[in-house]
Amino acid sequence: MQVWLGEGQKPKWPSGTAVTIGNFDGVHCGHRHILSCLHQQAQQQGLFSVVLIFEPQPQEFFAHKLNKSLPYRLTPLRDKLALLADSGFVDAVYVLRFNQTFADTSAMDFIRQVLIERLNTRYLLVGDDFRFGSGRNGDFRLLQKQSAFITEHTPSVLVNDVRASSTTVRKALELGDLAYAQELLGHEYTLSGKVKHGAKLGRKLNCPTANVHLSPLRYALNGVFVVEVTGEFGRKRGVASFGINPTVSTGSQQKLEVHIFDFDGNLYGMRLQVHFLHKLRDELKFDSLSALQAQIHMDIEAARIWQAA
Repeated sequence: MQVWLGEGQKPKWPSGTAVTIGNFDGVHCGHRHILSCLHQQAQQQGLFSVVLIFEPQPQEFFAHKLNKSLPYRLTPLRDKLALLADSGFVDAVYVLRFNQTFADTSAMDFIRQVLIERLNTRYLLVGDDFRFGSGRNGDFRLLQKQSAFITEHTPSVLVNDVRASSTTVRKALELGDLAYAQELLGHEYTLSGKVKHGAKLGRKLNCPTANVHLSPLRYALNGVFVVEVTGEFGRKRGVASFGINPTVSTGSQQKLEVHIFDFDGNLYGMRLQVHFLHKLRDELKFDSLSALQAQIHMDIEAARIWQAA
């Protein structure tokens, strides 16, 4: 799968492309069905299948601009690209930086400059509620009027009579219902990052942890979790804390710290994938480090004996 970053990139797809546009946050069951449909059309028409995404996601850009809290993000860009590649349905992902200049682009300029001139779009698959361009003036009807490409609307996918959507997944994660989130996603909820040096408090509490560096976004998860961790050592069970560490920290940035069972090696600089399996408890503020230490060891025991239903 090819990845093109930024508006300066102008790939050559002489035979044209089949394009879908969206956040694809989480790359859930609904997304994968859309990608399957796109791939099928691309195969039938001899086109390249291309996913157009934005970074940051538009809601994040406008939240920053208005000084509001960031919306929850399921997957940072690196993890999103990995999931899109794993789908097997995507030839290329075109990542456009969403900034004020892009936000001010008119709907017709977006069609001409991006869809036609840059992507050579012949087939477009988007939601029938898709809005784009300055003031959100562009819509599905405008796209259908274009003669350069055919526009069709994306199908919905139901999981137990509920539409699979990023919003539904975020809500499941916020509630700590990882089993339902996995059902909607079609895969384990996973985040990845490199291990960086932290305060090394875990070692002092006889529970060494890996400080997994994540993109500074806002994540729906909060609490202590049973996890499995994939790295150069293979895949191992562990326990993870994801939150602001209120007992020892006054900051607001979420941190992911993982204790890996039966492992005693150097993790610094290693990229880990953390697969969230089950929530043990909410994050708590303890009165002392000894109370925190006692709870950590109870969490470790609970994570060791947990079994999926």
